[in-house]
Amino acid sequence: MNRRNYIILALLALLLCGIIAVDCHRSESITPAPTTTLRGQALGTFYQVTAKGSLPDNFEARLDSLFAAANSSMSIFDQSSLLSRINRGETDQADPYIAHCITLAQGVSALSDGAYDITIRPLVEAYGFAGKQPNFTPNIDSLLEFVGYEKLALDGLRIVKADPRVSIDLNSIAKGATVDMVAELVSSVGCDDYLVDIGGEIFCHGTNAHGKDWAVGIETPFEGNFSLTGEHITKVLRVSGVGMATSGNYRNFRTDSLGNKFTHIIDPHTGRNTASNLLSATVVAESCALADAYGTMFISLGLERAKQVALDNHIAALLIYDDGGKMRIFTTPEMRPYLD
Repeated sequence: MNRRNYIILALLALLLCGIIAVDCHRSESITPAPTTTLRGQALGTFYQVTAKGSLPDNFEARLDSLFAAANSSMSIFDQSSLLSRINRGETDQADPYIAHCITLAQGVSALSDGAYDITIRPLVEAYGFAGKQPNFTPNIDSLLEFVGYEKLALDGLRIVKADPRVSIDLNSIAKGATVDMVAELVSSVGCDDYLVDIGGEIFCHGTNAHGKDWAVGIETPFEGNFSLTGEHITKVLRVSGVGMATSGNYRNFRTDSLGNKFTHIIDPHTGRNTASNLLSATVVAESCALADAYGTMFISLGLERAKQVALDNHIAALLIYDDGGKMRIFTTPEMRPYLD
């Protein structure tokens, strides 16, 4: 997803929260509690932290330090990051950030029988989704030799690879993990009511300025949804004490000279782009990192397998899919209590 799309996501989130807050105020005549909002750029996208009350004077500096640490650890675009050095074979020592993401990711990989896989980096690069020039006809068989979550393990903080050419891409979980870290930072300064949003991925706690669970909108997934007025929102969720993330195919893709689209979700088993009528997957989970990984997993699984995995594992999921040109919604029982 490019920077313009992230700007739109951030603005949509702001507009939607404003609409809901006005409705609550009108219906209950509640004077909103004072809040503090910090906005900026981090990890190649935009962030917003909203907290009831005030935050310490040095909080923004601490936040900037956290973002810098996350970037220097997990970025695949920063060639000096620890993850980049691990991928080049210069070290096999992870830090707690990377180790945490790998541990969570390996669990999601096992849950999905490898449909979700952080060793997919060679294929991501080949298709042009990691800052590289796209190759629309890559040698898939040769690249698949280095793909497979079972080829990666942790021994404490030491990364063990079955083949030294195995490389790691944490983009499907690192942003969610950073959201969780920011949430922990907000909690550590004594704030119980807050919402952290990094590029549309969220963790919230407590209540909003009107004493209600936080309201978060799910965008209608269609190509060209760049509205700034909030009319293209499919559902609104009321959430608190959880992480939330959405994954989809309708924005991040490449098009070749023949007009064929190559989406950023790649099947680790076949090395090819996922063909599916599943348009987007929204997940609510105990952490944003887990919600982030689950969302990608569901898109990779496709609609029917995603439904089954979500139901079998009691995951709060909302799946938007195309049914003969009509948009349909599937929700698991665990998601329904969050629907506004």
